[in-house]
Amino acid sequence: MIRALSLILALTGSAAMAQDTVDSAPGAILRGLDKVNGQTVDVELRSGDTASVFGLDVALGDCRYPADNPTGDAFAYLTIWEQGQSQQLFDGWMIATSPALNALDHARYDVWVIRCMTP
Repeated sequence: MIRALSLILALTGSAAMAQDTVDSAPGAILRGLDKVNGQTVDVELRSGDTASVFGLDVALGDCRYPADNPTGDAFAYLTIWEQGQSQQLFDGWMIATSPALNALDHARYDVWVIRCMTP
């Protein structure tokens, strides 16, 4: 997981931020969008928990943020699947400031990271 985060940091131009300057948060705030009716919902999710976001189930593995700037960015490890299905639609890191870098690909719903819940 640390290697994936280091790669993401390098790709987003934050390579100067070493892995020892990144802290884990107890949870994250995510935003969901229903593209059909334009409805949005914000969801607070604790690490290790799963929540329903419209027709999707979203599990948060971890949320990390720069130790020197807790509100600067968020890197969340998410697993997403449709309710009642076992096949994953998304499994990986999402970055709050670059949601298109590694995004959920779903016809109706979108989910992205807003920020980590810092202690």
